[in-house]
Amino acid sequence: MKNRTAFKAAFPYTIPVLAGYLFMGMAFGILLQSKGYHFGWAFFMALFMYAGSMQFVAINLLTGGFHLLHTAFMTLMVNARHLFYGLSMLEKFKNMGSKKPYMVFSLTDETYSLLCSVKPPDHVDKNWFYFFIALLNQSYWITGCTLGAILGSLITFNSKGIDFVMTALFVVIFIGQWKSNPNHMPACIGVGTTVLCLLIFGATNFLLPSMLCILVLLTVMRKKIEENHTHDLNR
Repeated sequence: MKNRTAFKAAFPYTIPVLAGYLFMGMAFGILLQSKGYHFGWAFFMALFMYAGSMQFVAINLLTGGFHLLHTAFMTLMVNARHLFYGLSMLEKFKNMGSKKPYMVFSLTDETYSLLCSVKPPDHVDKNWFYFFIALLNQSYWITGCTLGAILGSLITFNSKGIDFVMTALFVVIFIGQWKSNPNHMPACIGVGTTVLCLLIFGATNFLLPSMLCILVLLTVMRKKIEENHTHDLNR
């Protein structure tokens, strides 16, 4: 009974992700199918890999020839931001029990955003509430990827530029976080550091240095950021 209550409470919060994941997942499925892969590949990549941006990158890795070290390094650079997600979720996932491994696996950008911003209703078990947010989001992604691959095999059209949907989604998430959080210091640190590293290291090598710099700056300035956050909440 409490599981059903948590599911009903979680679903409305995931509707925006439903819209985004269906279209973004379909874009991935269409691109993957256009490279000659069966829709089953899209389904299993969404089920076991479940890494939106990395799945788009994986299309080029699959079609360009497999190189273990290059693939590992590319995966680290693309998904390095999840180091920050995981560190900030340590307390929230501490008492998740058997659900914890899945929560760690399913921590995408959109799921992380919801887990940070949404509070479960008083009558709902918070652990099941968070679990269903993660589970629903992945189910949307699997559905979108699979549908896209199936439609791509039935309809022929020019897929050039369709991968820009990932960039557009990140912009929307950033704007939403900026509006919902009065403390803009972490966002400014992230943007400023990334732009500086881009200028110094270039477009192909800036991601990992920027992540390391952001980690150091957020750690050093953690107390100041928390003080600003508390001040903003009490205003």
